Amino acid sequence: MSNALTETAGPGWGDRLRGVPLAAAAAPLLLMTMLAMVVLPLPPFVLDLLFTFNIAVSLMVVLGVVYVMRPLDFSVFPTILLLATLLRLALNVASTRVVLLNGHEGGDAAGKVIEAFGSFVVGGNYGVGIAVFLILTIVNFVVITKGAGRVSEVSARFMLDALPGRQMAIDADLNAGTLTREEASARREELREETDFYGAMDGASKFVRGDAIAGILILAVNLIGGFAIGMASHGLSAGEAGSRYTLLTIGDGLVAQIPALLLATAVAILVTRLSRSQAMGASVRGQLFGDPRALLVTGGLLTALGFVPGMPNVVFLLLGGVALGAAWLIQTRRAAEAVEQAAEDAAPETEAKRDLSWEDMAPADALALEIGYRLVPLADDKAGGELMGRIRGVRRRLSDELGFLVPQVHVRDNLSMEPAQYRILIGGAVVGHGEVMPERWLALDPGNVIARVEGHATKDPTFGMPALWIEAETRAQAQANGYTVVDPATVVATHISHIVQNHAHEVLGPDETQHLLDVLARSSPKMVEDLVPKTLPLATVTRVLQALLAEKVSLKNLRAIIGAMAERASAGTTDPQALLAAVRAAVGRQIVQTISGGTDDLPVLSLAPALERLLQDGAGNNALEPGLAERLQQAIGTHAERQEASGDPVVLLVPPALRPTLARFVRAAVPSAHVLAFDEIPDTTRLRLAGTVE
Repeated sequence: MSNALTETAGPGWGDRLRGVPLAAAAAPLLLMTMLAMVVLPLPPFVLDLLFTFNIAVSLMVVLGVVYVMRPLDFSVFPTILLLATLLRLALNVASTRVVLLNGHEGGDAAGKVIEAFGSFVVGGNYGVGIAVFLILTIVNFVVITKGAGRVSEVSARFMLDALPGRQMAIDADLNAGTLTREEASARREELREETDFYGAMDGASKFVRGDAIAGILILAVNLIGGFAIGMASHGLSAGEAGSRYTLLTIGDGLVAQIPALLLATAVAILVTRLSRSQAMGASVRGQLFGDPRALLVTGGLLTALGFVPGMPNVVFLLLGGVALGAAWLIQTRRAAEAVEQAAEDAAPETEAKRDLSWEDMAPADALALEIGYRLVPLADDKAGGELMGRIRGVRRRLSDELGFLVPQVHVRDNLSMEPAQYRILIGGAVVGHGEVMPERWLALDPGNVIARVEGHATKDPTFGMPALWIEAETRAQAQANGYTVVDPATVVATHISHIVQNHAHEVLGPDETQHLLDVLARSSPKMVEDLVPKTLPLATVTRVLQALLAEKVSLKNLRAIIGAMAERASAGTTDPQALLAAVRAAVGRQIVQTISGGTDDLPVLSLAPALERLLQDGAGNNALEPGLAERLQQAIGTHAERQEASGDPVVLLVPPALRPTLARFVRAAVPSAHVLAFDEIPDTTRLRLAGTVE
């Protein structure tokens, strides 16, 4: 029976404890240690160790706040602040017990640290000690703690108010292709952590404020209690009791108040830091001492004061000379950098003196972006510009959607343009342009704005929507009011994405087609080998793929596309339009699913029988009679407005012989419309007649 119990019994407590990580047991052990400090009497040597450890922890926290790149990198700070405050309060209780019990024995009754702060720091004068303690407490309580608490409260409130708008901005970047799903998920997680952090800092600042009040009360208790205990229990005179217990109490208060002041300062530094990644020392040096004019004026004023009779002339003249010397050094360094930059700018002039060669005749870029000089920092990664990263995200998303690798966007500055203007070029021709304000943010109204904000009225360069250019300071307010706020880099990247989607057939060339065939040849070498160049030239395959892209058909299903072309070409057909019709019929399911959004129900428009016969009679001309074209355009436009108002796609279903002509005509009249042939509809699709074009 005992053996059975032994075999079925679970692991013992020793096994369970061995399975607990040391990090998981650290917090409970620390709390138990604090509780023991409050309940059990501690010898003076242990108090010295704990007070020294408390000071060391406070210094480490302050240095950690100074060296951290951004506040969110120190997200554990509110917890550390709480634990440090609890440790300090537990030490106050433990030291109070020792001071009241053993204070009659002398200055070292509560340990060497308290004696040093009570005797050496304040010179053994308890009047000075009380004054120093009160000044430190007032500075901590009234100035630092109150200010840090107010900043924490305002930061947490603005963070929560701006949360919906910032989430919408992430969704807008994701839809524009400037962010991948993984990057958007990381942005949302960072936003959640930032909101939690500032909320926790708002609460943690209350602990610091309460700790300052507790320090004053503990000082009063020690003074009154020590004076009474010294006279009543140990027979000390009023003077002896006041001297001994006051010095010990002041030493105890200072040794606890100085770490409290350090932690309160750390809180104030952390909540006043900007949320972007930056080194505090580099930011202060660059922004405070970056302009030599400030040092020059300061040095001049100090030097002038140094010549005033009765003033400390040596000190003022010394500091004035240091400021003037620093200003001279900064100005000299800037002049040297300007000379180097001028030499670099002059280098192309000497380069232009050499003879022109064929290497200088560079072909036009397949895809290019020209920017004015004010937009150059947006494209400079070293200066913190985000435009290149946004463009890389756009290329990644479009390459996945279109089915071929979108060429690299060559970004260059153009001094002949307006300073804040940009142009998008395909093959050297301008296909889009716009203007952005690099120092502002673009606020778009998605339709649910509850209150307007101040800004410069403009139009979104991509879609022509009304928008506002707002200052960076009002971004949080605009997001809280319901605006979708995007930075200038996102505006340019979104415009590039829209242009490439509408002109993908111009971006695809023979080189891209050959790359697609090379990739397909790895899995289907025989199919590619039989098609190009044995049956069809590369130029014909390129024309078919361009026609598919012009009609918004992705090339992701390249195997089916090439297979359909190979099958039709094997019968002797080399006409690009006939090959296009065969390919569209082969990928009809993909086309219909893209239009319908994955559902099996497809609303369509059909041609009236008389109109269909009339168009078929003239199908051989590949053109429409002007009067008929005008009336047909009006009829299709009316149906398109009705379909778009109801949220349905605009799909015109026609016979295969009419599809090429009507596709070009309808695409020019209604860009959002789709023209499908009968043989492109899968058998599983349910057609719903939405109207008849008369």
